[in-house]
Amino acid sequence: MLVEIMPLGDMEASIKREVSSALRHVYGMEISFQETREMPQMLYEKSRSQYRAEGLLEFIAQNKKADKIIGVTEEDIYYTGRNYVFGLAYLGGSACVVSTYRLEKEIQREFSDKTDKEVFIERTRKEVVHEIGHTLGLEHCSNNRCVMSFSPTVLDVDKKEEYLCGACRRELY
Repeated sequence: MLVEIMPLGDMEASIKREVSSALRHVYGMEISFQETREMPQMLYEKSRSQYRAEGLLEFIAQNKKADKIIGVTEEDIYYTGRNYVFGLAYLGGSACVVSTYRLEKEIQREFSDKTDKEVFIERTRKEVVHEIGHTLGLEHCSNNRCVMSFSPTVLDVDKKEEYLCGACRRELY
């Protein structure tokens, strides 16, 4: 399966490498990169200082040339009824989006002996694997160690592994 990664705005080369590495490692996917695109300003909600995740999904999907596509941004995003989200994907859809904004901003030093950069990279890898998992038909998992567990806070992201639990793996294969 070929997955495209669409950088939305600035993205460090190291983050591109980590995102593609995580998808290859967990799902065995082939990866290609689209050119960096600017965030669509019509999706920016000035009163919230955030971008509308649903609209970003539509924008990303319109630019898909492979089996799946994932947009990755450093900007803050939200979903209707939520203050923020780390990412969004529709079950069985072809597109997803991940925001690294809160994954990097909310480092909890007392809970980890890792550097801020290591924690940020780990979180980003987990969220990319999680959102692509939804596009593959995986729902939220009740196993809080599984990458598919629901993670409304960065502490929840930190608790889970980067991998699928046995039950989620069996659903895919």
